[in-house]
Amino acid sequence: MTEPSPTPLLDLQSLVVAVRRRRRLWCSTAVLGLLAGASVPVLLPPDPTAVAKVLVAHQADQPNDPGTLIRTDVALLGTTRIADAALKALRSPQAPEDFMRDYSGLGLTNNLLQITVTGATDAQAVARAKALADAFVADHVRRIQQAADAEAKGFLDQRTRLERELAQIDETIGDGSAGSGPTASADLESLFARRAELTSRITDFGQRAAEARIGTPQLVAGTQIVDAPRALTRSLPKAAATDGVIGLVLGFFLGLAVAAVGTVVADRPVLRREIAGHLNASVTAELPRRSPRLWGRRRDRAARERLTASLARTVRASAEPLSLLELGCARGAGALALDLARALTEDGPVTVVDALPGSRLARRKPRPGDPAVVTEAPALTEGRQIGVGSVAPGTAWTDLRQLGTRTVLVVRAGHGSAAWLHTVARQLADQRVEVAGVVLIDPDPRDRTDGTLWGERPPAPARPLRRNGVERVPKWATRVPDSDQEAR
Repeated sequence: MTEPSPTPLLDLQSLVVAVRRRRRLWCSTAVLGLLAGASVPVLLPPDPTAVAKVLVAHQADQPNDPGTLIRTDVALLGTTRIADAALKALRSPQAPEDFMRDYSGLGLTNNLLQITVTGATDAQAVARAKALADAFVADHVRRIQQAADAEAKGFLDQRTRLERELAQIDETIGDGSAGSGPTASADLESLFARRAELTSRITDFGQRAAEARIGTPQLVAGTQIVDAPRALTRSLPKAAATDGVIGLVLGFFLGLAVAAVGTVVADRPVLRREIAGHLNASVTAELPRRSPRLWGRRRDRAARERLTASLARTVRASAEPLSLLELGCARGAGALALDLARALTEDGPVTVVDALPGSRLARRKPRPGDPAVVTEAPALTEGRQIGVGSVAPGTAWTDLRQLGTRTVLVVRAGHGSAAWLHTVARQLADQRVEVAGVVLIDPDPRDRTDGTLWGERPPAPARPLRRNGVERVPKWATRVPDSDQEAR
C-alpha cells in the first residue's frame, strides 16, 4: 500500500480558488481606490505652480560627468542664501526656511536645471520662480568670478614676489659690476642666469593670471535663464483619470493581498478534495448557493430535483432515520429537508424535526401539502422522520443522534476551518452517526478535484461501483484522531 504524499505547506491551487471566491473584496477595494484617486484632484486641488529652466555653465565641465555638478547646483538652490536673496527681491517677509518648502530643483541634464515653485496664485508662483532663477544665476556668477579672482590673485602674488627678488638681483648686479677677479666673474654670471629665469617666470605668471580671467566671461554668459518662468496648466479630467487609474491599481493589489493573507490565516478549505479529506466523507452532490442569472435557474432547479430524488432513494433503502446537518447554510439545508419530506409523502406521513438555530422551519408559514414540522423528536411516530440540524460551533453533539443515526452533511465551501471540519468528523464518529455523504453548497465552478474517498470494503454491505472493470466501494465516515494535531 503506497503511503500518502505529504501535504504541502501552501497549496497554490487552493489559495487561487479561495482568493477568486473573495472577488467581492478585491473588486470593492479596486472600486474604492478608483473613487478615492479620482476624487483627490477635486477635493485636494494642487497649488498653482510655475516652472523655470536655467542653463548652468561650469568651469570643470567634462563630457563624462555623471551629474555631480548639477546635483551640487540643486543642493545649492535649496540653501537659505538663495532663498533669502529671492525673498529680498520679492520684498516678502516670509522666512527662508518656510520658503524653501515651496520650491524644488531638478537636474534635467548636466547643465540644465529646472526650478519648480508653488504659490497662492499663478502670478505669485511665476514671480517666485523668476526671483529664484535670478538669485541662483547671480549667485552662480558671483562664485565663478570669485574663483577666477582668487586664482588670478594667487598668480599675481607669485609674480610680485618674483619681481621683488628680481629687483634685489638687479641691485646686486649693479653693486658687483665694479669688482674684478675670477670669483666675481663667476658670481656675476650666476646672477645674470638667475635674473633671466626670474624674468621668464614673472612673464609666465602674468600670462596665467590673464588666462584665469579670460574664461570667466564665457561662463558668466553661458549661465542664463533659457526658459522663462511660466505657470503650469493642469487638466482636471486628465488628473482625475490618472489618479483614478493609480488608485484602481493600488486598491486591486491591496485587495488581493488582504484576500490572500486572510485565506492563509483562516485556513478554510474550498476544494472538494480538501473538504472530503477533512470530513473523511465523500462529496456526493453539489448545489449552488444561489443563481443570480435567469438562464441558470432552470439548471439549478434540475440539480436540486436530482439531489432530492437521490436522497429519497437513500432514505427508502434503509429503515434508519436520516438527518441533514448543515454548516454555514441553514436556509439551504432547511429547504432541502422540506423538498425531501415532500418527495417521501408518497410513501406515507413524514415528520420533519427542526433543530436548526432559531427553529427556522417551525416559524415559517406552512404551505398546503407541507409535511409536519416539530422542534423535538417524538418518542413514537408514524411514518418517517427527517431531522435537520446544525454542526456549527456551539452544537450540542449528544442531541445529533436523536435526529438520525445516519446523516448527510450540507456544507458551504469555504465556511468552516480545517480544524472545525476535523472536530465535526470526530464528534459524529463518537456519536456513532454514519455520514452517508456530503452535499457541497456554493462550490467553485472551476474546481476539478475529486471529492470521492476510496478505501477498503467496510464490514457492512455496500453497493459497489465499477470503474474500468475494478470494483470500488466509497469510504464513509470512520474514526478520526482525537486531537487536531493528529488530524492534520
